[in-house]
This record gives sequence, structure tokens and C-alpha cells, in this order.
Amino acid sequence: MLRDFDEVIEKVKSFHEKKRCGVCMADQAAIEAVIEAEEMGLAMPVLIGHEDSIKEILKSLSRENKYEIIDVKSDSEGAEKVVELVREGKVDFILKGHIETAVLMKAVVDKEKGLRTDSLISHVAFEEIPTYHKLLAVTDGGMCLYPDIDQKQKIVENAVDVFHKLGYECPKVACLSAVEKVNPKMPATVDAGQLKIRNQNGEIKGCIVEGPIAFDLAYSKEAKEIKEYESDVAGDADILLAPDIQSGNILAKSLNLAANAKMAGFVVGAKCLILLISRSATAEEKYLSIALAALVNK
Repeated sequence: MLRDFDEVIEKVKSFHEKKRCGVCMADQAAIEAVIEAEEMGLAMPVLIGHEDSIKEILKSLSRENKYEIIDVKSDSEGAEKVVELVREGKVDFILKGHIETAVLMKAVVDKEKGLRTDSLISHVAFEEIPTYHKLLAVTDGGMCLYPDIDQKQKIVENAVDVFHKLGYECPKVACLSAVEKVNPKMPATVDAGQLKIRNQNGEIKGCIVEGPIAFDLAYSKEAKEIKEYESDVAGDADILLAPDIQSGNILAKSLNLAANAKMAGFVVGAKCLILLISRSATAEEKYLSIALAALVNK
């Protein structure tokens, strides 16, 4: 169990060999983030983009001639290059710089030269919340718009795979809804109930799935006791499965802004993790995402 991001950072600092973060179309914000991560001992940057601009930024930061720079002429060339570096084993994960997500992801999902796998591509956000006893993941608030039951299973499997790589033997998954009973008029409850059955039947492995379950029960042991709700997941969830991208996005951002949570996250389901971090994100969010990606790649 990972209690907080400090524990993540300490684990990554102990690695003898640092992971390599490929920065696609490196700009000021991304370069500052990877330099901070490198100085903390979290990862080594490989900077892909316009060489002259990158050198100017490094000069302004007094970091000239310290990092590997790969010059490209366009965003699409940069996306193709970072994907190529991953395929060649020269980069362990990707950080998005000043490039449209669609341009980067087009190279990632290219059928011939990309990083596609049999998995669905989805987003996992990790939250360190002052009122919760361990890191909590929310999925998927960033990639899959309105997933059907089979896509939700794949989203769960993606998140569970990440937790296995983090050392969890059997992560606890809460399939969120507004109520705890299956109601045909509420499709999210129907899907959640089916996911629980699939888990019990062995179709979804390596985890415990509960659902439908409301957020208060998934999050609060006190709510579990008050409502007399019997479940190993209640009050101790590791993964919160949102019904759709809107609810997942709202939940994650609410935790960050209203509950003073720290966040890290990345896209999973490709041959490497992809850090699609907003340029407006805090430096802390960026280096925490790098640290978490490095730990998953240990």
C-alpha cells in the first residue's frame, strides 16, 4: 500500500538506474518539470523538439550542455520521433510538451509504427487526499467518453495492472454510482453490478470489484458503519471507476481544488505510459506524475 507521494518519491530515488523520460516538443514548462525531476533523482530527460529553442531555455536555466537534445522540425515529426525512441528502448515513458494531444496520440496509435497494444487506452489519476489513508486512483476522467460495459472492464483491468506493477497483490475497485442497488433506470448501476459479477466469475482477475457503490461508502469507513454496508472495498477502495468521462473528470478536479488533494496521472494501455499533463498544471503535479511513472516502470 502506498500512503502518499513522498513514499513514491523515496522508492524511485533508491533505484540504481534512472528511467528515461522522453519530452515531446519540449517547452519551458516541460523542461522545468523534468529538470526538477532529474535533480530529485526521479528520471533522466531526453528532450525532443526545436533544438535552438530548447538550448535557449536551458541557457536561461543555467543547464547548458547537460541533457540529450533531439532536433525535429514539426510537432508531427516530434511525436513520431518520441514513439520511435520508445520502440527502440531508448525512452521509458513520454511527457507531453507544447504539442496538441491529438497529434501526439495519432503517432501513438499508428497501426504500423505506433505503440498500440490489445488494451484500451485510458487515463488513471492518482490522488493524495488529506482525509484518506492511502493513494486513491480515479479512472477514467480523461480518455474514454461514455464507455460501455466491455470498455469499463478494460478500464478496470488497465488500472489494476498499474496497481500490480506498484506492488499491490489485489487492489480494491469501487464502481461508482449514486446508489448501492441495481436499478434498470440507472445504467451505471447495471454496469457496476455486472462488473462485480464478472469479477466473482473470474472474468476480471487480480482484484476485488464492488458495485454499484456510492462515493461515501467507497471512501468512508464511518459511512460503511453507519449504513451497515458489508464489503471489503467500502472505506478502503484503491480504484474508483467513474461511470463516464464527465463524472470522472469532475470527481478528480473536485478532489484537487476543493479537498486540497495532490494529483499525478498518466494514460495507460499503450506500450509505455504517456503523461498528458496540462501546461497549466503545477510543477508539483508534473514531477509527481514523473515519479509515479518511474515507479510503475521499475
